[in-house]
Amino acid sequence: MAQSYDLGRVASLRLTAAPSAIVGSLLLWVLLSGIAALGLGLPPATAVAGGLVAVLLHWGSDIVHQLGHARAARATGHPMIGIRLWWVLSASIYPPEERLLPASVHIRRALGGPVASLLLTIIAAAIALALRPLGGVYWWVALFFFLDNLLVLTLGALVPLGFTDGSTLLRWWDKQ
Repeated sequence: MAQSYDLGRVASLRLTAAPSAIVGSLLLWVLLSGIAALGLGLPPATAVAGGLVAVLLHWGSDIVHQLGHARAARATGHPMIGIRLWWVLSASIYPPEERLLPASVHIRRALGGPVASLLLTIIAAAIALALRPLGGVYWWVALFFFLDNLLVLTLGALVPLGFTDGSTLLRWWDKQ
């Protein structure tokens, strides 16, 4: 199996996906479709379509998060070169020859993603509120879009799990 699939470029960054991103996307699609059909009582075809739209919104949100990192990285003078999708998350790719950087650079780059996700969370909240009267799959997908951005890509990114922005901040905060 391929180690990585080349998906092209986004904002001059090389976008790649690990095979796990395909598996993660399919599992997320099945999970969300199941919740929509069984938990929310949506018709199966509507649930499957809504699940797919939610997965696409998740990946779009994840890329916006990474573009936040890229913008912050570019502002430090130490830019990213790519984005790698894996399972249902992603990672910023920096040049392999990048020398040791000051703590302030790592902190600024790490904060870029959660800040971009917070802005997208605010937009998602407005969309969810606007679609609430419609109910059904529209409301459900909009609510997922909001919660995904708030809980996973903004707040969740700040939790130090070893691979998150929170871990980077924790590692470098006292070294500045």
